[in-house]
Amino acid sequence: MRFSKTVITMAMILMMGLLVACSPKSDHQTIQDHQKSSGQKVSLLLDWFVNPNHAAIIVAQQKGYFAEQGLVVDIIEPADPSMPPKLVAAGQADIAVDYQPQLQQQIAEGLPLVRIGTLIDTPLNSLVVLKSSGIDGIKELKGKKIGYSVSGFEELLLTTMLKSANLNEQDVQMVNVNWSLSPSLLSGQVDGVIGAFRNFELNQLKIEQQEGVAFYPETHGVPVYDELIFVVKKETTDDERYVRFMNAITKATDFIKQNPEEAWQIFISHNPAELDNQLNRLAWSDTLPHLAERPKVLDELRYEKMATFMQQQGLIKHLPAVTEYAIQLPE
Repeated sequence: MRFSKTVITMAMILMMGLLVACSPKSDHQTIQDHQKSSGQKVSLLLDWFVNPNHAAIIVAQQKGYFAEQGLVVDIIEPADPSMPPKLVAAGQADIAVDYQPQLQQQIAEGLPLVRIGTLIDTPLNSLVVLKSSGIDGIKELKGKKIGYSVSGFEELLLTTMLKSANLNEQDVQMVNVNWSLSPSLLSGQVDGVIGAFRNFELNQLKIEQQEGVAFYPETHGVPVYDELIFVVKKETTDDERYVRFMNAITKATDFIKQNPEEAWQIFISHNPAELDNQLNRLAWSDTLPHLAERPKVLDELRYEKMATFMQQQGLIKHLPAVTEYAIQLPE
């Protein structure tokens, strides 16, 4: 079901004041009631429903790392994945989980956003086909139907990958499948999907007794980029809460990498009914290697290369210097 942007925006704004406090406590949870009442509130809008990509956020919450930093973080799942950066830019939330290439598009469109940290520092996006399709390479996509969810960057990814095999967008048929990537592939509606996360869609296909084959943008002409990042409104970058927020994310990331099995139990304790399932369990081990080793660190060259790439491909016309929309917070 599709909702109007006005309805979604109003719903999201109403949710800002609600602390997600219904998650059951676990033995690992160290947040005390007095800490919750005395901490400074931070509203965090995710890019999607809670999943292993958000491991560092959830572990920081469940382990009390946010509370140690004097913060009470409201973790909010969006009704519309496109809205969180816009709501932050409008001052309706503090932090949003965003994507590096989308941030650069948003900056080109004039949104006042700044990157303050990284959650996933390698691409997860991929082009996925079923192994049973017999498609062994990009060149074999000629004449095929390719499903996508988001126009713009995903189309650019596909065009660039096709170019690596001397094909172009006229050689394939693009089909908007909204967010129904795996189902559209399994049903035969399309022959391949772009925008599939390699740590999720491949596992989802496996659960359905199908084997998927993924082709990676970064090995077919697309610069390496950060998949998931944290963004704030530009006028608020000196807010010291953000330094403490990223300190907690860094501590949680270190804990996860050193204690992956214990971290999994802590992660699912946030909402066992929703998170403790086969797909998340499979995705967990595939996601951990992609967690940013140093979440605060900014790779300016990576952002410059992507900006140049997007400009050369005509997706954006102009971007300011990287330091205008991406910063590295102090320790």
